[in-house]
Amino acid sequence: MNIQSDVIAILQLNLGLPPGEILPHPDTPVLGAIPEMDSMSVVGILAGLEEQYGVTFDDDEINADIFATVGSLTTFVESKLG
Repeated sequence: MNIQSDVIAILQLNLGLPPGEILPHPDTPVLGAIPEMDSMSVVGILAGLEEQYGVTFDDDEINADIFATVGSLTTFVESKLG
């Protein structure tokens, strides 16, 4: 299981971006760097991650720092998986 690849795939799917548009590197910026990223896409991304991994994200866990980079989002998902 490659969580970073899954995170990128879910980001691209929810943002309507073609495969390969988001670079597979932990420092790749997300929030503020991708024009398609808005509050509705955040909801879709979280829903996709919850479905993919069978986890639940609480509202109080979600903040802009989590969506700063591919790496920060991947780390957040990993923390939910234990």
